[in-house]
Amino acid sequence: MAKNKDKEGKTNAMRILERNKIPYETISYECDEFIDGLHTAEKTGTPVEQTFKTLVAQGKSKEYYVLVIPIAEEVDLKAAARILGEKSIEMIHVKDITKITGYVRGGCSPLGMKKLYPTIIQESAQQFDTIYVSGGRIGSTILVNPNALAQVVNAKFVDFTEKDRETDV
Repeated sequence: MAKNKDKEGKTNAMRILERNKIPYETISYECDEFIDGLHTAEKTGTPVEQTFKTLVAQGKSKEYYVLVIPIAEEVDLKAAARILGEKSIEMIHVKDITKITGYVRGGCSPLGMKKLYPTIIQESAQQFDTIYVSGGRIGSTILVNPNALAQVVNAKFVDFTEKDRETDV
């Protein structure tokens, strides 16, 4: 469990992990406004491939979905829609993030949103013992086991990122 954290310093994401007895660590960094995941990883020294961003999309059915992917990758919207059983999905507008999730842009965590939306996590997360995700506010990152995270948010591990930029042989 996180140590030396006073109640004011905890976010809903941290409280949910504690309530579920899931160990985690927090990393705090100075930041007054949104910076993207790559800059956050650079600022905190976290490995890029182990750091994940939380995105929210809406399907044709008007249902919202949470997509957790590595910060350097992009969502394959067609693949994600297929996996989620939707005809198509699109990313929500930045102006709607707080209304839908309860979080601000740059502080959106897969944990502790206003509602528990269907969630998918890029399967590459499973190759790590721990991954970094937003702690639920700008300036806060959580290090957590991906399987424990998936269990708490009822997520599935699937492959839904764009592959056209990969050069692996």
